[in-house]
Amino acid sequence: MITLKGETIYLRALEPNDLEFVYAMENDLSIWEVSNTNTPYSRFLIRQYLENAQQDIYEAKQLRLAICQDEDFPAIGLIDLFEFDPKNNRAGVGIVIQKNENRGQNIGSEALELLINYSFLNLNLHQLYANISTNNEASIALFTKFGFEKIGVKKDWVLFQNHYYDEAIFQLINKQI
Repeated sequence: MITLKGETIYLRALEPNDLEFVYAMENDLSIWEVSNTNTPYSRFLIRQYLENAQQDIYEAKQLRLAICQDEDFPAIGLIDLFEFDPKNNRAGVGIVIQKNENRGQNIGSEALELLINYSFLNLNLHQLYANISTNNEASIALFTKFGFEKIGVKKDWVLFQNHYYDEAIFQLINKQI
């Protein structure tokens, strides 16, 4: 089981008791734009997902970790490696903090730093990338803070609430490999 500890937060593997938290996150309309979710998820589907969440990243091609502040408190966000490609040593990164009051407190920064270090040092990845809406200034600031560089823009890429939005792709190359 993966547990990555920072100064004020830690990342851990999802547990069966995270069902209600993941259900709430996946069905929160306010974050559908950043998560590219189009339809609600049932508790049944999330329960099945959690039962298989212990699969190795090499099998599942993804890794979803809960962001937690304290051993006694539930998850406050999720951070993912997705489209894991061991042949080309790369993966996508996604992060979401559930409540507005937990945003802007360096939680996302600490979680992303832990995931970058884990990806480069433990998984020996050569690169990470993130797809970010060009109007998501907070996410752009977070990822560029860690050296992600904008390498392109996909025009009218995401349809959300009857409007098309551009999506930029940001990339971080591991210079130590």
